[in-house]
Amino acid sequence: MTNCYLLWSSQEAGVIDPGGPVSEVVDFIKQRGLALKWIVNTHGHADHIVGNRRLRNEFGAPILIHERDRKMLLEPTANLSVFIGKGITSPDADKLLKEGDLLSLDSEVLRIIDTPGHTPGGISLATPGLLFAGDTLFFESIGRTDLPGGDHGQLLKSIRERLMTLPPETIVLPGHGQTTTIEHESRYNPFLATL
Repeated sequence: MTNCYLLWSSQEAGVIDPGGPVSEVVDFIKQRGLALKWIVNTHGHADHIVGNRRLRNEFGAPILIHERDRKMLLEPTANLSVFIGKGITSPDADKLLKEGDLLSLDSEVLRIIDTPGHTPGGISLATPGLLFAGDTLFFESIGRTDLPGGDHGQLLKSIRERLMTLPPETIVLPGHGQTTTIEHESRYNPFLATL
């Protein structure tokens, strides 16, 4: 139940969080004749990386993740898949992302925002009017921090200082669940009431 996002501009495409079977994504890219430029993982949990290998094998696209979550690609214990009886791994990262990095698709640009808390290397991606929030911010909720590497205080700080400063009308596309907006979350998210 992970939200995987396929973005494209002109003929250049990118995938964010391929967290499950990616056959539909592969078929869509091929049918449209798109060039997959990158695969981004907003963090390294298994439910956000499991499709990396298939996409990399099909299209040769580089895998991008924050340095602090890199080991999660390679270690089932770190990405938590071992705890559900699976040994999910991904090919290693081709590029390590950090705050302020820019990713482009044709003339469109996404900016990397460090949003640690759910995991040490959690990131979000912003472009005018849109925020891909990974597991940082959800509709009237926030990411879990009770898993290894989680930090509740850090997550709230990331949301307050990095996300709630975006324009209120910004559409938030989370890693799970329904779409929301910065304005809606600032008003109705019970976890942010103290921010």
